[in-house]
Amino acid sequence: MTLAAVGENFSPGMALTAKILGRGAIEATASGTTVVLSDGRRLLDFGSYGVTLFGHRHPTILAALSAALEEMPTATRILANPTTAMFATKLLQRYAEPLRRVWIGSDGSDVVEAALKLARRVTGRMRVLAVEGAFHGKTLGALALTTNPAFRTGLEPLLGSVSILPRDDCEAVLHETSRGDVAALIFEPIQGEAGVRPLDPTVLRRWVSDAHAASTFVISDEVQVGLGRSGPFSPSIAAGLNPDAVLVGKALGGGLMPLSALVMTAAFAAPLIADPTWHTTTFSGHPLACAAGTAALAVLDESAANARLIAKMLGEGLEVLAREHPDVIHEVRGTGLIWGIEFVTSAAAGAALIELAHRGLLVSPCLSSTSTIRLLPPTVTSTEQLERALEILTTALPSLTPYL
Repeated sequence: MTLAAVGENFSPGMALTAKILGRGAIEATASGTTVVLSDGRRLLDFGSYGVTLFGHRHPTILAALSAALEEMPTATRILANPTTAMFATKLLQRYAEPLRRVWIGSDGSDVVEAALKLARRVTGRMRVLAVEGAFHGKTLGALALTTNPAFRTGLEPLLGSVSILPRDDCEAVLHETSRGDVAALIFEPIQGEAGVRPLDPTVLRRWVSDAHAASTFVISDEVQVGLGRSGPFSPSIAAGLNPDAVLVGKALGGGLMPLSALVMTAAFAAPLIADPTWHTTTFSGHPLACAAGTAALAVLDESAANARLIAKMLGEGLEVLAREHPDVIHEVRGTGLIWGIEFVTSAAAGAALIELAHRGLLVSPCLSSTSTIRLLPPTVTSTEQLERALEILTTALPSLTPYL
């Protein structure tokens, strides 16, 4: 009934994909790193598009959500509430001066849109610089910064005054800002949807320096790679880039609630400081989501040591696979708990997605790099589970030969 309803109410293609990956079964329940299907099969979840950084139904986060549900499941929006205030305080403690203000959203596109509006309003300039291969969301404003034509075709013209920078051109920001009309530079330190491609830190440092010299804001989109997913809590700050705004989301709600945040300087937040109604959404700062977010930050600390161990094992294991199977794997890229396996062909990557699911390992595709799959293990993954995942990968690779 579920698959039929998905096909009838959403999309036949969505239903077919789910049917193929699950071999006719659907999700029944999940806990930690494991998803249990309706036919009883158990799958390791190294996918979920990065949302389950702390696994499914983490007990600490679940308990915090349960308590909030009993006390204050929603808010008036015109009175202060302690849950949202606590979350904002705990989140901002993770960042250093001058990142002292926050706006709370529900997903990545929410905070991208808010950041675009603020940068334009504060500077009085309209142009924004983004990077080739970028993915910042699919709402009309965010989509103007997302370069994959598959998502843009038939919708253009999108938000105007966006210029796309080549990934490796150190002079690009200097060239663009020389015209004096650039409000902001936005980038992902690691481009997840583009195939887990880290941007060159040397290039980024030059870009940031040139942007700030031109009084242009710098926005680091860490929705997928922040919160320790790629190692540091904030990869841009760890690299010394000094952004004016940092965007976080996906796992921020602990895998239980939709939650995102725009962390920024007071200068960047000036319109919201002057008028908090200037940019609002109905569920901004929702107490249930914020309760989950506060608990997720605590779990991040508790699981940090295990995350480092799993990250090291995964990186080493994938490097071995790449060396032993150069006929199938073109390259592996990644850091921390985000890794991409680029196959020799897109067909092999598609077949791998299905084959791995059938053998017990869920991974994510890369929407802008069809030859790459992503591995996004939770921080609570055990060494035995990681070894099992690597074993599944190893045994699945020979079956991809027909797709090379």
